[in-house]
Amino acid sequence: MNQFQLSAVVVQVQSLRYTPAGIPALNIVLEHDSEIVEMDAPRLVKLQLKAVAFGVQAEVLSRQGLDSACKFHGFLTNARNGKGVVFHIQDFSKT
Repeated sequence: MNQFQLSAVVVQVQSLRYTPAGIPALNIVLEHDSEIVEMDAPRLVKLQLKAVAFGVQAEVLSRQGLDSACKFHGFLTNARNGKGVVFHIQDFSKT
C-alpha cells in the first residue's frame, strides 16, 4: 500500500503548467516541522519534500499563498530522473 499524509507548509510554488494532454499541473515544495517521540525520547523532525498536484487540486493550490498550512494526502513515487522522491498530492485541506 502506498498512502501518505503530511501536515506541511507550502514554501515554494512554480507556475501552473499544463501537460501535453491539457491537464493542469503544479510543482511545489512542502516543509514539515514537528516533534515525534522515538525510543521514549522527543525528536525534532524537519523535512522539505517536492510535491506535484494535477487537475483541480493543482488549480486550487496555485491560488494558495506561500506559508499556507495544509494537511496533504496522496502517494510517493520516484522523481522522473530517478533521483529522490516526489509526493503526488491527491487531496488537501487547510489546517
